[in-house]
Amino acid sequence: MASEKGSPEDDARLGLTLSGGGAFGAAHVGVLQVLEERGIRPGIVTGTSSGALVGSAFAAGLDGDAIERIALRFRWSRIAQWSFQPRWGLLDTRVVTDAIHGLLGEDPRIEDLPRHFGAVATDLRTRQAVTIDTGPLSAALRATIAVPGILPPVRLGGRLLADGGMIDNVPHTAARELGADRVVVVHLHAKWENARMMRSTTKISELIADPSVLLIQPEMERMAQWTMRDVPRLIAEGRRAATAALDQTPGWNRPATADSPA
Repeated sequence: MASEKGSPEDDARLGLTLSGGGAFGAAHVGVLQVLEERGIRPGIVTGTSSGALVGSAFAAGLDGDAIERIALRFRWSRIAQWSFQPRWGLLDTRVVTDAIHGLLGEDPRIEDLPRHFGAVATDLRTRQAVTIDTGPLSAALRATIAVPGILPPVRLGGRLLADGGMIDNVPHTAARELGADRVVVVHLHAKWENARMMRSTTKISELIADPSVLLIQPEMERMAQWTMRDVPRLIAEGRRAATAALDQTPGWNRPATADSPA
């Protein structure tokens, strides 16, 4: 169940789910800005991979403009460097801790963040999705971004964890588990989606049909996924997609109240 947390203006029963996708995650920033402008303030945030990176900044209380400034300055070296012990991956993600310290002044525990947050990872032994909603933020982020063979998996709570997108790149059920009645789902959509994302694509029709879900699908076609050159365009596309989705479903343009329909 969702407990009292965050700003009184936050909707404690509204979730936000941000999918993964490398540099495509910059589109989430534009979505956050539009939600903020429309007065939509989720109190629960879940995400995987780059969606978890952006989502954790929002859960830590940063606004859309602050997160945009971070995205425009972002370089992959802030979360990974070449490994001198490349047994599990070519890169080492321990620099994530330093990046969080630089941004937030500490490596907070997830349960102490202003908003409820869950980073979704894959348990490599059971092939099941795992929502990390307690413990050091750095450990959760290192786990959710761990692309096998490139970034090393993380041992956490007796599990060996890696990128949650291997199981479900749109982990909206995690938001439900944390107490959300309604969920804003941002699916970084590409017409050429590869097999890695097929598990999420098979559920998109269900999300569209669910009145308790607002589905926002920025279109990633012709955008760079593994370099940062298109970050301004990606942010603009996130804004476009969020605006279009909200204009088509005006009932989502204000936070839910006790008297509002689900």
